[in-house]
Amino acid sequence: MANAILLSLPEQEFAAIRPHLEFVPLPQRLSLQEANRKLEDAYFLNRGMVSLVFTTRLGESVEVGVVGNEGFTPIPVAAGLRRSPHRAVMQIGGDGFKVNVNALETVLNSGPALHAKLNRYAAVHGLQVAQTAGCNRLHDIEQRLSRWLLLAQDRVGSGLLRITHDFLAMMLGTDRPSVSLAAGGLQKRRIIEYSRGSVRILNRKKLESSACECYGIIQQFNGELALR
Repeated sequence: MANAILLSLPEQEFAAIRPHLEFVPLPQRLSLQEANRKLEDAYFLNRGMVSLVFTTRLGESVEVGVVGNEGFTPIPVAAGLRRSPHRAVMQIGGDGFKVNVNALETVLNSGPALHAKLNRYAAVHGLQVAQTAGCNRLHDIEQRLSRWLLLAQDRVGSGLLRITHDFLAMMLGTDRPSVSLAAGGLQKRRIIEYSRGSVRILNRKKLESSACECYGIIQQFNGELALR
């Protein structure tokens, strides 16, 4: 087990939720929830990364937030909500624990520590979503790509990311040629190395310099979680 929320629970509360946890593989591109559909299950990741995606009526998509082993999804269940405007898809494959939402709500009613941790994560993640929205509007594609790669590496613990340019373009709300151009610029400066279906981070320090200030701000939010 590597999920930060589950690992931080008091023994009594973990014992209450443990019978409801089902270990599941979470392969890349698996959809964990669809937008505006009733939420049936929640997921606590051990490995991998979830992208929360907003899609317009015209089919245009953009990533609004990410979840790794620091958190859980779908986040609205922390407030007792059963629908979300976002699709949750495994951007980078891994594994985790699935729990039925009804069972989770029952445990929350008698688990003050778990309730507090889910609410705190929901609040911090809301700040991340707001920061990402501003970033997508105000910063250029190379800065946003650098931010995304850093966030991904933080969550998967590896410099090798199995991801395609097409999927990156959708997540960043742009087109494939723009992603390829930005990735090419980073590769020429020996910051990353990319090939079809994967990106390898070669120089983390330079990648941080290439990213906008949003990465540091989001990391501050995550740091607040680690202090509790």
